[in-house]
Amino acid sequence: MADKQISLPAKLINGGIAGLIGVTCVFPIDLAKTRLQNQQNGSRLYTSMSDCLIKTIKSEGYFGMYRGAAVNLTLVTPEKAIKLAANDFFRQHLSKDGQKLTLLREMLAGCGAGTCQVIITTPMEMLKIQLQDAGRIEAQRKLMSQAAVGDPGGPVELRSHTAMQLTRELLRSQGIAGLYKGLGATLLRDVPFSIIYFPLFANLNSLGGRGADGPAPFYVSFASGCIAGSTAAVAVNPVDVIKTRIQTMTRGSQEDTYSGVTDCIRKILRQEGPSAFLKGAYCRALVIAPLFGIAQVVYFLGMGEFLLSFLPQQNN
Repeated sequence: MADKQISLPAKLINGGIAGLIGVTCVFPIDLAKTRLQNQQNGSRLYTSMSDCLIKTIKSEGYFGMYRGAAVNLTLVTPEKAIKLAANDFFRQHLSKDGQKLTLLREMLAGCGAGTCQVIITTPMEMLKIQLQDAGRIEAQRKLMSQAAVGDPGGPVELRSHTAMQLTRELLRSQGIAGLYKGLGATLLRDVPFSIIYFPLFANLNSLGGRGADGPAPFYVSFASGCIAGSTAAVAVNPVDVIKTRIQTMTRGSQEDTYSGVTDCIRKILRQEGPSAFLKGAYCRALVIAPLFGIAQVVYFLGMGEFLLSFLPQQNN
């Protein structure tokens, strides 16, 4: 990442705009990822990402693909803002006299960014997963009912839970810890992701730089963000499967429950085999690649500085 000086408010605006655009574009694929990762052997409803999206539209309508998007759109702004701004903060403080960072220092900066972002990421994903997976659970229950009584079937009717209702229920029953269920798994996913992503992006992006100090063209930043994002996403997908399973509160009647990361790993290996840790990897790569490609383009185009320029300047 280019180490140009950008004010903190501009960084936050850049990250927020990037997150909103990216999530809007790729949310249906993220929903398919969650449902594919959560289905276990013996309760498979979907065979692939396209099968999941087609069945979701048929049973829940077009907007069924955006179930849970509201909580993501609300919280992705602070999440992406913290992630990108924190990485820049750590890079600036780890640099020596403006010299290029070593790979180790780039990885440390990414580690710091990933650690900071879980403050927002954990509750956001906790709520999003419940809303995204509700359609799968209801469809599974409906199939079991049809098999039992010979019901010809029809559209899936979902219980009208909202993110606010889920938040109140969790706070009332479990306190703030309820919203941070899966914090350890989230750290195990996001810290390695950032350690891989940020150094890889910075080095790929520098290959397209205009001269020694010139920034890379926007298309180089976009391509670098896509490549680095998809690479990091696939690398940490096994932990993403674990995190998704742990954070899911409602399950099918024949699906395992998990008491923690170790218990989840053990049961997945025993019941589904090592290949289960790659569930949703293709979807996750398709989500993360454009999400971070868009993020880096917005970030480096300086949309935050552009918008701040319209604000009245204070006179000293």
